[in-house]
Amino acid sequence: MDLVDLLQRLTPSPAMLLLLTALIALVESLALVGLLVPGVVLITAVASMAGHQELSVAAMMSAAFVGAVIGDGLSFWLGYTQRERVTTLWPLSRYPEWLAQGARFFHRHGALSVFLGRFVGPVRPVVPLIAGMLHMPPRRFTLANLGSAALWAPAYVLPGYLLGRTWQRLPGVPEALHPWLAGLGGLVVVLALIFSWLRHQTHHDGLIYRAMAALLRRHPHGRRLWRSLARRRGREAPLGTWLLLLTSLTALSAWTLVVLQHGGPLPMDRRLDALLNELAIPGLTGFAELLARLGDLYGVIALMLPWTLWWLARGRLDILSHLVGGLVGIAALNGLGKALIGRARPHTPLHLTDSFSYPSAHTSTAVVLFGLAAAFIARELPLPRRFWAYWGAIALIVPMALSRLVLGVHWLSDLIGGALMGLVVCALVQLAWQCRPHRTLRPCPWLMLGTASLALVAARIAWLGPA
Repeated sequence: MDLVDLLQRLTPSPAMLLLLTALIALVESLALVGLLVPGVVLITAVASMAGHQELSVAAMMSAAFVGAVIGDGLSFWLGYTQRERVTTLWPLSRYPEWLAQGARFFHRHGALSVFLGRFVGPVRPVVPLIAGMLHMPPRRFTLANLGSAALWAPAYVLPGYLLGRTWQRLPGVPEALHPWLAGLGGLVVVLALIFSWLRHQTHHDGLIYRAMAALLRRHPHGRRLWRSLARRRGREAPLGTWLLLLTSLTALSAWTLVVLQHGGPLPMDRRLDALLNELAIPGLTGFAELLARLGDLYGVIALMLPWTLWWLARGRLDILSHLVGGLVGIAALNGLGKALIGRARPHTPLHLTDSFSYPSAHTSTAVVLFGLAAAFIARELPLPRRFWAYWGAIALIVPMALSRLVLGVHWLSDLIGGALMGLVVCALVQLAWQCRPHRTLRPCPWLMLGTASLALVAARIAWLGPA
């Protein structure tokens, strides 16, 4: 089975889309679990697929409504029946401030808190639990639950559904390209969810962390290894980062062997390149060229310059050395990979005459730059909000990578290799960072520095040619 068949299989059937919508709405509203699930992103992705398949919008909203009602109902029941044990359950046992935040919200708004809480991200899964623990009358809770779900379902489903319908009607997209686009979207969401789940399970109270600790501590050599991973007493081992390094390095090695074995482009590369050549979307090539300039040497310098000056002024050579080290490292690996593999590009413009195709330097550099930025930002955020940093990085990386396909300067397999290589470097930099404790990055004028970066990038796009 080639990648085309895989992408087509990843596109759910209408019945599966309805089931997924109900399950996502249920899980997002469910106490404890809902704190760790990016429900907004998932609902938008599934609703977009439903709009693309012209599945009834009423059926989608009904599925979301039913799932949301059941999720809040289960949370209420859990609090009502397990009042004394709730604080001992993970993750509330490790993050009791989430429960305290929900309790303050409930006391401030009273009976309306169940209705309002569904639309307030940080307290959404906790408020029904608090209502049950405080023995709110079930009838009053049910009325608030039904009323809020009736408004929540269309508010969350319609934007994604509209996106799917709009994309389907977009002129210039060949029909044969639709399974690729749907499969790509599904694959990105699935991989991001797996990453998010593993990130939580490799924390100190996670299942994988505890299992690994128990396994290694049974043997003297394992205990020494565990202590070396933790580096110093009282700190948890960076198990998640080690898993990212091992999986991405293994996948990169296997994928590169596949590329070397074929010699030229893979069958999926040729099929996708032929489909992209049929695209006739106005302005798409121009947009891809803008993204290409954003990801080249001048673009990276423009993005990094305000932050570099700020960290220098603050004396934070530690973070600068890790970021610059990651970017220099990925540049060296890209050059080495291109020279050793020597793979020809699909189309070679004049400024890339002496450059080879595998791996995609734009993709790998974007993964390192935005991936490291997301990792550093996530450390400054509460655990329930950290996924936004990673989803933001994904939202920037994916279009930059796909722009290389639109311009015809890379094969799809080049992008995959570049992304895997970028993840390897991200993991190595994070392991180096986690070797010793560091001060918080705050205070930091995030908005001012971000605005300055955008201004410099705009100037780079307007005045400088390809690097």
